Amino acid sequence: MPEKKVSVTVEQKSGFRTECEAGRHRIVIDQPAAAGGSDAGPTPLDVQLMALGACIAAISRIVANQKRLPLKGVKVAVEGTLDTDALLGKQTGVRAGFSSISARVFLDADMSREQKEEFVRLVDSRCPVSDNLHNPTPVSVTLG
Repeated sequence: MPEKKVSVTVEQKSGFRTECEAGRHRIVIDQPAAAGGSDAGPTPLDVQLMALGACIAAISRIVANQKRLPLKGVKVAVEGTLDTDALLGKQTGVRAGFSSISARVFLDADMSREQKEEFVRLVDSRCPVSDNLHNPTPVSVTLG
């Protein structure tokens, strides 16, 4: 079984501005001004939802290429709902993370609705980000 390790580094700068590096790519993650940030980039929650949408789009292209399907384009609308009281420390006993996430996949393809639905099920089953959200993944947070 081939194994791939994915690593990123993240460094918080002034306020909530966080600079993230993945290989030679850099992005800034921040909080909105109303929450004390400088609004220099998306929030961590935004990035998680973006990662899901981008992974679904990428796996869609891989599957379409492998199966020689007539996929012209993919658009993914992702939405998450959470109770902010947990992350703000106002309440315990509720999840700090999303209580639900939905992804709506819009396919530009000459396929029937049934074929598109089967395609989306296959893509979801092969999407690593979706898999991590569907299934508990051990996470270790330790002092470096």
